[in-house]
Amino acid sequence: MMQLGFVTAIMPDLNLESVADTAAKIGYDCIEVMCWPKGKADRRYAGITHIDVEGLNKHKADDIAGKLNDKGVSISALGYYPNLLSKDKQHARPALAHLKKLIKSAPKLGVSIVNTFIGAEPSLSDDANFKSFRNTWPSIIKLAEDHGVQIGIENCPMYFTQDEWPSGKNLAHSPAMWRRMFEVIPSKFFGLNYDPSHMVWQHMDYLKPIREFADRFVHVHAKDVRLDQDQLDDVGIMATPLSYHSPKLPGLGEVNWGKFLSELGDAGYRGAVCVEVEDRAYEGSQQARKAALSQSYRYLKNFLP
Repeated sequence: MMQLGFVTAIMPDLNLESVADTAAKIGYDCIEVMCWPKGKADRRYAGITHIDVEGLNKHKADDIAGKLNDKGVSISALGYYPNLLSKDKQHARPALAHLKKLIKSAPKLGVSIVNTFIGAEPSLSDDANFKSFRNTWPSIIKLAEDHGVQIGIENCPMYFTQDEWPSGKNLAHSPAMWRRMFEVIPSKFFGLNYDPSHMVWQHMDYLKPIREFADRFVHVHAKDVRLDQDQLDDVGIMATPLSYHSPKLPGLGEVNWGKFLSELGDAGYRGAVCVEVEDRAYEGSQQARKAALSQSYRYLKNFLP
C-alpha cells in the first residue's frame, strides 16, 4: 500500500515536531524531511533544515524517531537538493560532503532513502555533464550501498531561470538520460524520486516512464503543473519555462492523478507519495500553506486506500 506524505520544505517556520503535528492532524502517513546545512538559502524551497545531520548521534536520532513514532508519522526520506556537478567548487565540494553525511545519518533515524539531484553545470552540454557524472556518482552510490540507503534522484531539470540557462542544473531530466545513468551505475541503491509534473511542462508522457522504470522508483513527488498555452504560443519553448507554466497543487493542473496512481499501483509501487507544495497561490501565510496540505490530502485520498 502506498503511503501519503508531504515534503517539509513548505513549512520553513515550523520545527520538526510541529511539522509532524500538522501531518498527523491532517492524516498524512509520512513526511520527506528537508536536511539542508544550516545557513542562507540560494533559491526558493532550499536551505530548510528540519533535521540537522551535523553531529547527529544515535541518541538524538532515537529521540527524533521516537517523537515522530508517537505521532504516527514516519520519515519517507531525507531530502537535500544541491548541485553536485557545479563548476563552482565552493558549492560542489561542501554539497558532496553534506550529502555523504545524510547517507551516513539516514540509518540512525531508521530511514532507507535519501533524495537529491544529480546536478549539472548549465553552461555545458549533457554529454559534458555526463562525464562529470561518471567521475562523481559511482563513489556516492557505493557509500549508499555500504549503509543500506537508496538514493532517489528527482527528475526536475532545474531549468527555470536565466542563471540555469541553457542546460539546467540537474542532468537527470529525461528517460534517455536515466538509461545512460543506470547503465553506468546499475546498483539497486540508485533510483528515481519521480515527479510527473516535470514531464508535463517538457511536453513528455508522464505515464510511460512508470512502465519502463518501475523497478527504479524509490520515492514519488505529488506536484501538478498548469500550462498556459497562450503564453507558450507567445514566447515558445525556447523561453525560460516559468514563462509558460506554473506549479500547482495536485488536481489543479494537467496531471490525471487517478490514472497516474493507478499505473503506479499496477507497476508494483508501494512506497511514499509526497505532496510537494510549490503553488504560489498558497504561499501567503502559514495558514494558507496548511490549507494547501489539507486540500492536497483530501484530493489524493480519493485515489488511495
